Amino acid sequence: MFAGRKEELETLDELWGKLSPSLVVCSGRRRVGKSTLIEEFAARSRCRFIEITGLAPDEGVTNATQLSHFCERLSAQTGAEDACADGWAKAFDALASAIKGRAKTLVFLDEISWMGAFDKAFPALLKEAWDTKFARRENLVFVVCGSVSGWIRDNILRSRAFVGRVSLSLHLEEMPLCDCRAFWGGQSRRTSPRDMLDMLCVTGGIPKYLAEMRPSLSAAENIRRLCFTPSGYLFRDFDVIFTDVFRKSSGEKAEILRIVAERPRSVKEIAAALGVVSNGHISDDLTDLAEAGFVSADEGVNPSTGRSVREVHYRIRDNYVRFYLKYIAPRRKAVEDGSLRGLSPERLPGWETTMGLQFETLVRNNLRHLLKYVGMDGSLLVSAAPYTVRGTKRGEGAQIDLLLQTAKSVCIVEIRRQELVPESFEDEMRHKIAALHLPKTVSCRTALVFDGDIAPGLAENRFIDFLVPAERLFEA
Repeated sequence: MFAGRKEELETLDELWGKLSPSLVVCSGRRRVGKSTLIEEFAARSRCRFIEITGLAPDEGVTNATQLSHFCERLSAQTGAEDACADGWAKAFDALASAIKGRAKTLVFLDEISWMGAFDKAFPALLKEAWDTKFARRENLVFVVCGSVSGWIRDNILRSRAFVGRVSLSLHLEEMPLCDCRAFWGGQSRRTSPRDMLDMLCVTGGIPKYLAEMRPSLSAAENIRRLCFTPSGYLFRDFDVIFTDVFRKSSGEKAEILRIVAERPRSVKEIAAALGVVSNGHISDDLTDLAEAGFVSADEGVNPSTGRSVREVHYRIRDNYVRFYLKYIAPRRKAVEDGSLRGLSPERLPGWETTMGLQFETLVRNNLRHLLKYVGMDGSLLVSAAPYTVRGTKRGEGAQIDLLLQTAKSVCIVEIRRQELVPESFEDEMRHKIAALHLPKTVSCRTALVFDGDIAPGLAENRFIDFLVPAERLFEA
């Protein structure tokens, strides 16, 4: 099924209004729906569509294999002569020759990093082909796409050869909660917000994972089936996506993920956990993991000084990756030998704690939609990140789930998944406000995003400025 992506489709559709052709780069996490988006765009555009996908560079795949596959797919879709080109220059010649007339044409080269994996000259030949064969064609949108964000970054987006040539760089994020509801179809009206949230706490807004769900089943049963059976899609997918995206370096990057899964860590802390000297190699790995959508850097601002925090900490931002590392991976052997067969995941140790942390990540990833419920829609944010106040002689420290800052105000956002948030929560919030030591020129507001119920006194006292039930995030 296809749901959401309205803004992305509108942005792509605007390209047809240009008098010149458009080179588009589409990147994003594996399974986030990049290919599906471009295919939907082609269907809605009613244009001529040429789609060629690179082969995964598994054992036995060579440059000649990639070229042969390219020519076969081109021939099947255009009727071009099915002859294997002896190099990428001739392959791009054949593609250009197949685009005839002035009809709207969309060319889609998917998994381009796989396509060019065996020929170092591939990016240069693609650039030359664009300049000499495609750049003067009318009604042409030429899309290159891939999950290996590092390859796209180094060979296209930051390549001096492609400067000024890319019309649109589209990095696809996971879907917001307001669009995810569509995956429950007609069952959405009969499914509680808690049940949907439990499922989304595991999958995040990743369309492929939601498409594997059976809406007629409860979240607990879907999670058991997908995560805790040997054939479950989410039981197997972690190893698959890491092999696909990172290949030879997948092991070291997975180890970094396991370290930051415990808690957010700085580069120095990651190096210490790995038992190596802190160096640029770790920073490069973190950059690759961030561009792949798996981690994020909490680059906050100290609200009392207005300066950037001294030490950037990295945390897992992908709900599935975090759930896999914290909850599935430690139980792999038990799943494989059948020890957990038929057992509801809700009965496993630490379930509520794990889901509480997953819920925090889910809310942070839907920041854009949260802003309108905390009075900051349209505000120019200087920082939006978790924030830690370290204890000093001046007072105790504090941990803030999400601190939103503008030039003249802050909003302390706390995120709770529990049956009842007690009245004592107000005292916790007062402590966090005091710990920040805000300048007199900075206003402070408070917000609580909750999945569950709140004590009547919290609403009556009106100390919390914004009370946001989690189901509000499902609203468009």
